[in-house]
Amino acid sequence: MGIFTRLTDIVNSNINHILDKAEDPTKMIRMMVQEMEDTLVEVRSSAARVIADRKELDRNMVRLQDAQDEWYSKAELALTKNREDLANAALVERAKLAEMAESLTGDRDPLDEALKKYEGDIISLEAKIKEAKQKQRSLMERHASATSQLKVRQKLYDNRIGDVMVRFTQMEKRVDDTESRVEAADMGREKTLNEEFADLESQQKVADDLAALKAKMTKAKTSGQKK
Repeated sequence: MGIFTRLTDIVNSNINHILDKAEDPTKMIRMMVQEMEDTLVEVRSSAARVIADRKELDRNMVRLQDAQDEWYSKAELALTKNREDLANAALVERAKLAEMAESLTGDRDPLDEALKKYEGDIISLEAKIKEAKQKQRSLMERHASATSQLKVRQKLYDNRIGDVMVRFTQMEKRVDDTESRVEAADMGREKTLNEEFADLESQQKVADDLAALKAKMTKAKTSGQKK
């Protein structure tokens, strides 16, 4: 069974409401468009059959009118020859044809009504197809954009954090090494005044580098959370 079981289901459908309830909106909208287009083909085929029937009926009415005119001419000819009996018979045949024509005229009205309804259905269905295709393009563009942004952000975020963590570990190791050399240098001897100042400068540089790296890491984490 298709998404829509009747033409009125399509015409009266709320596309946004259907998509809101769908697990996969892009797949649903694609199925809806296909169902609508298939239904449009069927409606047009039905309308074509009605048009063909109406044309055939019009041709029959023309033939009946021509036949009536012919019998009328025969009745006139009979009267000019003083054959009133033949004239009367011709007019009887003409009356039969006129009755048939009147019957066909009654048959034409339902065809006209059906064709008018098909025309309204086609207009409504084409509007729904246009709406669905616009929604389809919008969903596809949004999906492609979101997917692309997600991939880029995941890549940037993962690489940035991973790089910062590696550098942070390296910096911690450098600090450990510096502190270890300081402790080793202090063993068994007193430092000179120049060495004391050199140690202070070295420790201050390492501390500054570590503080700068921590600040950068915090900024990177905050930026990643906001995005």
